[in-house]
Amino acid sequence: MRPKRLIAGLWAAFSLALALAPTASAADGLGLAGRVSDKTVTLFCFGVIAFFPILVIVLSAIQGRLEARKDRRRYDLERLG
Repeated sequence: MRPKRLIAGLWAAFSLALALAPTASAADGLGLAGRVSDKTVTLFCFGVIAFFPILVIVLSAIQGRLEARKDRRRYDLERLG
């Protein structure tokens, strides 16, 4: 993609987002969840805080298994070849 087209596309997306921003908050401050209490916001934020460490742990475990599998395959190839 040419740089001019990329810049034009980004500018168009930015302009559209800027133009639609006032209508997004025009419903008297109500979001998709309706009126929420402080407890709801706090629990949601705790969920977000817990999500990222769990994500890192799970992805690290997956990467560790893939690395062990790669090392085992490399060892078997060296042993047989």
